[in-house]
Amino acid sequence: MELIITPEGSVRCVYHEAIDLSVLGRLKITRASHVEPDVRGGWGADLSPVGGPLLGPFPLRSDALAAEQAWLEANWLNRGTG
Repeated sequence: MELIITPEGSVRCVYHEAIDLSVLGRLKITRASHVEPDVRGGWGADLSPVGGPLLGPFPLRSDALAAEQAWLEANWLNRGTG
């Protein structure tokens, strides 16, 4: 789990249950995307909540989740830092 700590002291990450984030202080958790089935039975990752694209369709939900995480780590996680 990658944690980005800004110069202001806030922490940004793609949420996982790997660690208890509440130990870092008050949490503000917001949705970055939606992984949903489509009408044909495929899966898409809608990253519009963070200004991203719609990824997919993927045959498996796990494929959509992996693409979602990869996109967030490459395009959103470090945005506005460094």
